Amino acid sequence: MPDAVRARAIALSLMLATALAAPLAAQEAASGWNEFALIQSGANSRPGPRQLPARSIPVPQAGVSPGQQAVIAAPYPPGWNAAPRTVAEWQDLVVRNAAPTLAALPGLREQLGVTSEPVTIAGVKAFVVQPRVLPAVNRDRVLLHLHGGGYVFGPGEAGTREAVLLAAHGGFKVVSVDYRMPPEAPYPAALDDSVAVYRDLLKTTSARRIGVFGTSTGGGLTLALVLRAKAEGLPLPAAIAPGTPWSDLTETGDSYFVNEFADNLLVSWKGWLGHAAALYANGHDLRDPYLSPVYGDFTGFPPAILTSGTRDLFLSNTVRVHRKLRQAGVEADLHVFEGQSHAQYYADPSAPETIEYHAEVARFLDAHLAR
Repeated sequence: MPDAVRARAIALSLMLATALAAPLAAQEAASGWNEFALIQSGANSRPGPRQLPARSIPVPQAGVSPGQQAVIAAPYPPGWNAAPRTVAEWQDLVVRNAAPTLAALPGLREQLGVTSEPVTIAGVKAFVVQPRVLPAVNRDRVLLHLHGGGYVFGPGEAGTREAVLLAAHGGFKVVSVDYRMPPEAPYPAALDDSVAVYRDLLKTTSARRIGVFGTSTGGGLTLALVLRAKAEGLPLPAAIAPGTPWSDLTETGDSYFVNEFADNLLVSWKGWLGHAAALYANGHDLRDPYLSPVYGDFTGFPPAILTSGTRDLFLSNTVRVHRKLRQAGVEADLHVFEGQSHAQYYADPSAPETIEYHAEVARFLDAHLAR
């Protein structure tokens, strides 16, 4: 840079600093902002990891319903930092986690006018969940549901809550897979069961009339199922809805660090989540695309709608999948809700955000499933 140009740049910088000094001086007198800013500037004066101060994050108000604000403000769930070491300890944690959902499900189904019938499909336990009155447009369509829960939570009917909500709000018949889980049945049991049920559905329903959805682990399994279907030469579903997918079982992605402890559901990968990843993988490489599908080939994938929240520990998992789908030329929508932690777009069944989320997913599936 010529000396004259450098001198002019320095002069402009000094003028800008002088112009900003007056309002900042007032802030400094009131709150010490200037001193704080200098400390932060010093802590981040070199390239490298960002050094953040301890801080309090307010509950968002703008554009967030009161019901959703209560969800966002809730304390961490019990057991978020559990580290079970034995089969018995895992089983105890799973039972305690499932109890509130099991207690609330009958009332939720009654309120929403939804039925649930246990079935066995291709030797795999499942539930057929559907509205009491199935809209004519959806009589030849079916959704395959893969539940969330870190591959360890949500056994039996406890895994059907999300299926109940989409059956009600979308008017779809849903087959919810009660796939086998660790510690008794680690990888690839969950994926094998999901593919077995999908393969059986293809015997009676065209792939053009099948959608696949699930949240968190269910979102990761949705992506892994499509990868397996591609590899095995099966027709692919017409559309998928992987909500905040656990697409990378390793602690990789910006939001694993930016949203750590801000997410009031998962809280941190270093809690039970990382232990569940190792338990499910059972010694396999966590970057295997059937475990962490973000490392797979998304070429030819069906249209996808993905959802997350600004505080979601899995926001980066979701964003990375969205970008990779777009790079593969796949139609993919991304919806991010203000202030929400992991999977909170259906935490409160009566919240406007829950209704909005299911309307978006139902609209997307309706647009892509054949009639």
